[in-house]
This record gives sequence, structure tokens and C-alpha cells, in this order.
Amino acid sequence: MPPFFILQKVLVMNFSNKGINKLKELEGCVKRGGKHVAYDDETSKPVNTNRVLPRGATIGYGHLIKPCEDFKNGISESKATELLRTDIATSERTVQDYINIPLSQNQYDALVILVYNIGTKNFAKSTIVKYINNPKFHSIRYSTLKSAWLAWNMAHGVVSDGLNHRRMAEWEIYAHAKY
Repeated sequence: MPPFFILQKVLVMNFSNKGINKLKELEGCVKRGGKHVAYDDETSKPVNTNRVLPRGATIGYGHLIKPCEDFKNGISESKATELLRTDIATSERTVQDYINIPLSQNQYDALVILVYNIGTKNFAKSTIVKYINNPKFHSIRYSTLKSAWLAWNMAHGVVSDGLNHRRMAEWEIYAHAKY
């Protein structure tokens, strides 16, 4: 009888505290009087919470405010961190679902940070996933994993200096464990 093999993830990783701290730094936040306040994600300017919130209204470290959420009085640092940890759970699942090779902690952290910014759908179809999962993969458009990674630098069709900086910071974590 031939052997029966089940392909499964052997290890479920968790986003590290170093990863959380770096993500907080990269996301940034807006505080007034020691509290996190709602802000426009594109401009980082506070928004009037007594009016209908604009698309992209955010609080804490990149938490997109849902219609059912009320943050009129702002939130504490601990609440902002709690929201971030809840929000990154989706990014963690995405990395675990789409990457099928073992990762080091720094590689996992960098990928979670990337997914948090570009989203699950973009990550799932990215050349990054193909390069990581298949060492023999080669893209005509992106000659290396690094070039595929750094290509995620556009906002509204325009190269963004902020995204260039962020992608390079993520790459340094992924490739060199430099947080």
C-alpha cells in the first residue's frame, strides 16, 4: 500500500511585538490631548466626528472606521493597539493561507505588514506570493522578489514617496530582519 501524505501547515505563527511596533510606526496615528482621534487616511488630518465621516476615516493605527462604530470621544493607546491586533488577524490569516513554505519570524512579520497595507486580494494575486512559494518562479515584469515587493508603491496611479519608504522598510524586515 502506498504511503498516504497529508499536506498541512505545521506551524501557525503569530505577529511579533517587534512587528506590532514597526507597523505602528509605519501606519502612524493622529492624537489630540493624548487620545487617538479620527482622521482622514489620505491626509492624516483629523475629521469632524459630528458629521458624516468621509470615506477612509481612520482611527488608531490604520483602523478604518465602520458605520456602526462611534469614536467621537477618541480612544486610548490601549484601545488603538487592541483595534490594531484585531485588524491584523485578517492579514495573519492571509499570509498563512497563501504562503506555503516555512518562514522566519521577520519574514512573517514583513508579510503581515505588507498585507495590512495592500489588502488580501492584492496580496493573493501578487507576484510576491509566486516568488516566495516557488523558488524557480521567474517574472518577465519583476526580475526578483525584491523588485516585485517594491513595485507596490502607487497611490491613485502615482508613485508615492511614503509608499516607497514603507516598502523599503518592509523589505529590510523581510530580507535582513532590520526592524
